[in-house]
Amino acid sequence: MLDDFMFRASLAGLGVAIAAAPLGCFIVWRRMAFFGDATAHAAILGVALSLTLSIPIFAGVLVVSLLMALVVTTLSERGYAMDTLLGVLSHSSLAFGLVAVSFLSGIRIDLMAYLFGDILSVGTLDLGVIWGGAALVLTLVGWRWSALLTSTVNPELACASGLSPKRENMILTLSLAVVVAVAIKVVGVLLIAAMLIVPAATARPFSRTPETMAIIAAIIGCGASLAGLQVSYVMDTSTGPTIVCVVAVLFGTSSAFRCFIRPQKTHA
Repeated sequence: MLDDFMFRASLAGLGVAIAAAPLGCFIVWRRMAFFGDATAHAAILGVALSLTLSIPIFAGVLVVSLLMALVVTTLSERGYAMDTLLGVLSHSSLAFGLVAVSFLSGIRIDLMAYLFGDILSVGTLDLGVIWGGAALVLTLVGWRWSALLTSTVNPELACASGLSPKRENMILTLSLAVVVAVAIKVVGVLLIAAMLIVPAATARPFSRTPETMAIIAAIIGCGASLAGLQVSYVMDTSTGPTIVCVVAVLFGTSSAFRCFIRPQKTHA
């Protein structure tokens, strides 16, 4: 069955959605949406580095994404305004990455595939990387779930409990870099942040506990991936953007529920 490109694409989409769901929840809770975007934009520089050094794309993207996240974390602790810092590094890294790609000689590269993803070309090796990365992320987040939650809700309480908010932030940063590296093949660097944030934001009105929100976000992400693949196949549209469009429609439905259903219940 792995010879069927649609089946491989479905597995790839499911792997990315499952890995992105719990991280997306923490990004929403911590209001770090632009942080995820900046890390994703750095991935293009990682692609150029990988092609230059003839190393796997996953390795180059992972290293550069992690370095970007570490730089942002370090500079923010030294008094730089977070929104300004993220704006500068996000757009600068994307620009430097695009310029670096243009200097590659003798290497044929489909830039659109890295910007918007090429899920239909996922191979068995790519599936192994995606699901291996998803397993690593789920293991890290599951292992540190309580500590991450405490650090997110109240850093002072985390310190009083013997936890290190900085260490938990580093674990979250590492997990985010892994997700960016494995998702580049599926939705591309310009749409990775959407797959991180939108399913979690969609799940929020339907959730009473953090664990429920993460599970619902994973279900939404998986459903959007499968539905986006089907819509893309029928309408002959770009698959990565189509998946994000489906997630956006689900978010609109969730927002309508939050605006119209909940006020009625409260009034009653």
